[in-house]
Amino acid sequence: MAKTNPLEFARQVRSEASKVTWPTRRETMITTVMVFIMVFLAAIFFFAVDQVLSWGVSLVLGLST
Repeated sequence: MAKTNPLEFARQVRSEASKVTWPTRRETMITTVMVFIMVFLAAIFFFAVDQVLSWGVSLVLGLST
């Protein structure tokens, strides 16, 4: 693999960065909101599963309160 000098590397990086399609502000906000919604739903799901498993283990071991 041929080595490039730092100046040529910087030019290549700038060239590649100009090819990137950056999201708009609106797209970023929508994606952020969707991530928060999914995190909230996952938290509720895992909380419910944890409660059911906790209840089941307590029932099996006779540790019900």
